[in-house]
This record gives sequence, C-alpha cells and structure tokens, in this order.
Amino acid sequence: MQQHAIVHRYAEIGGHNLFIREAGPEDAPAVLLLHGYPCSSFQFRRLMPALADRWRTIAFDWPGFGYSETPDPAGFGYDFDAFADVLADVTDALGLERYGVWLHDYGSQIGLRHAAAHPDRIAALIIQNGDIYEDVLGPKYETIKAWWADKSDEKHRPLEQAVSEEGFRKEFVGEVSKEVASRVPPDLWKLHWPLMDSPVRKAVSIGLMEKLEQNLEWFPRYQSYLREHQPPTLIVWGPEDGYMPAESARAYHRDLPDAELHLIDDAGHWLLETHFEQALPLVRNFLERTLR
Repeated sequence: MQQHAIVHRYAEIGGHNLFIREAGPEDAPAVLLLHGYPCSSFQFRRLMPALADRWRTIAFDWPGFGYSETPDPAGFGYDFDAFADVLADVTDALGLERYGVWLHDYGSQIGLRHAAAHPDRIAALIIQNGDIYEDVLGPKYETIKAWWADKSDEKHRPLEQAVSEEGFRKEFVGEVSKEVASRVPPDLWKLHWPLMDSPVRKAVSIGLMEKLEQNLEWFPRYQSYLREHQPPTLIVWGPEDGYMPAESARAYHRDLPDAELHLIDDAGHWLLETHFEQALPLVRNFLERTLR
C-alpha cells in the first residue's frame, strides 16, 4: 500500500484560525476525521496516510484544542452547537458536498449534530467509541453524574482534577492492560498537555464535561437521525472503555440494524494507538464498499 504524506496548514475559516491536516488527492472521496477529548487531530496521524491512496482524509483541531486558536469565550460558545457550526464552516470552506465522517468521543456528538442538519451530505459513518445511548453509559460517568445531581464545589473538584497532565495520562492508559498501555506513546499527553495548560483552555475542557448533561437531551435526536436516514455505518470499538463499554457499541443496532460492528479484543478508547493493524483493514474494506 502506497503511503501518502500529511500536509499541515492553518486556515482562517468562519472567523477562526484552524490547524488542518490533509492527506490524499483533492478529487478523491473525502473522509472527515473528528477528534475527541483530551486530544487533537494528532490522533489520526497514522490513519490518514494509510487511507490516502484512495481517499482524501481531513482532520482539524477544534477551537481551543491542539494548534487551533482559542477564541475569547465571550464570543464563542465552546459547546457542542458552537463546534457543530465550526464543522459546517469547514466543510463549506473546503468545498465538500458529500463525505464520510469518523465519529470519536466528543467528535461523535458534534458530528451527529452536523449529520442531522445536513443528512444529504453524509455518505458513510465510522463510529469509534462514541456514546449516544444514556441507558448504557459506563461506570466512569458516575463522577460526572454526581456533579449533575449535586452542583457543589466538592462534586466539581474531580472534574477539575481530571484536566491535568496526570488526568490526561489516565484517559489514555488507565483502562487497558499494562501490555496494551505500553503501545500508547506518552507523546499523547506529554505533548498535548502543555498545549492545554492555560486558564482558558482548562476552563473549556471542564466546561465541556459540565455540558455533557445538556447533551443528553440530544441523544434521542441522534438516534432519530440514524433511524430515519440509515447511513452506511461501520462501528469499530474498543470495549475496554469505562465511559463507553461494549454495550454502548451494541446499542447502535437498535437504530442501525445493518451497521457493521467490530469489538476489538483488549482495545480501549484509543484503539488507533494500540490496535491499528486490526482496525485498518476493517476501515478500508468498509470505505471501499461505501465511499467510492
């Protein structure tokens, strides 16, 4: 398989200076890769060139993350609606009319808002550990739910503590076996934490955890979109995930009975770091059938 280099650039889009990674021919079918927390478009650095012989792969950093700018919170909402607006601006600026979307973590909530607003644009979905079914949320949600139920300083403190270098490290390696964790490069938190270690960015990260409560109201809308439009969907999932266990993946079959589901043994939330060789053939096979 021929590998294609990633091109890195900044672009002024929708009034924001965004950092963008692209690989693959501009006239090839496009795949948008939406990053989650606590990471950036860096998480797709292996996947993009591995797909770029057949597809145009595009990833970018959300405002307030990675190398993109951090707008003043007085003028930018830093919620899932605001990020969905950014995503729509990116697709328009890049001239994308129909494309596949990779949904992961917070990117799932943002991407499904976008898909529901623009269903005719969505050619395919790849869902990697993105939760939209409240009844199967994993045990790690208990800390956040405790604050939802009691908005006291005591219950809020664990959310603040999670936004730290050690908190980031636990997100990447805290749930998988020692052997699997050894495959995760420390760069993911050692390089990303300094980018996030500012008062505004830490507040943004904490605020997004707080806003997950409001996001629950969107879960039925996401499900309705999937049920009504039945986009071709691949679900590739790491079940060793305290927020989104295997049942969170299987729940998608309630609304997408034909979705292709793969639970990758021993993998967790960051399976592209630890089980890339298992995931890549599944992704390529799916895209060859759905995005040509």
